[in-house]
Amino acid sequence: MTDVRNVVLVHGGFVDGSGWQGAYEALTANGYRVAIVQNPTVSLEGDVAFTRRVIDGLDGPAVLAGHSYGGAVITAAGTHEKVAALVYIAAFAPDKGESVNTLIAGFPADGPQPPILPPRDGFLSLDRDKFHASFADDLPAEQAAFMADSQVPWGVDALGGTISEAAWRIKPSRYLLTTQDRMIPPPAQRAMAERIGAIITEVPASHSVHVSQPQAVASLIEQAAG
Repeated sequence: MTDVRNVVLVHGGFVDGSGWQGAYEALTANGYRVAIVQNPTVSLEGDVAFTRRVIDGLDGPAVLAGHSYGGAVITAAGTHEKVAALVYIAAFAPDKGESVNTLIAGFPADGPQPPILPPRDGFLSLDRDKFHASFADDLPAEQAAFMADSQVPWGVDALGGTISEAAWRIKPSRYLLTTQDRMIPPPAQRAMAERIGAIITEVPASHSVHVSQPQAVASLIEQAAG
């Protein structure tokens, strides 16, 4: 763990890897080799395979970080022998036999509800008009509008994919908890982080913390690497 210089970043649902640019720049400026996985988010199995393929190509150990749904991906892919530590960024952290759907079912019913539209042809999207308030309310309206209009449809099969082995049971984990999140309720984030035994860092941020506060994300990843 004293010489981890590789970082692999895994995006969540509705977005792509471009949201990691700020964290990428901060990490590479400090000498890390950063790979960004561009998952299609059609199925969990497919996204795990994509991620493991990126890890296969690394020249040494890596910190594996995932945002939102990316937490489910790193939970499955993080069993890879080259993964030294896991970092969950406002992310789902399922256990063996669980899926994102399993975790969502346990969220508080009286809190803010993500504006997810009914599925079309097996894919989900967020209501464009509610995207800013729910997903990225600490970003400028123009930036949130761009994110809303460039959404990546999220396959319902990805949400239903179950974990066969949870990497957090065998790898050290950290969790960045976003206290102003309206997609994954902060109490649900805390429950998941505590269950996996993660070191928790709290930030007052929206679900898009990786975009709005990339330095906080990069700092946590560097702590995991060191």
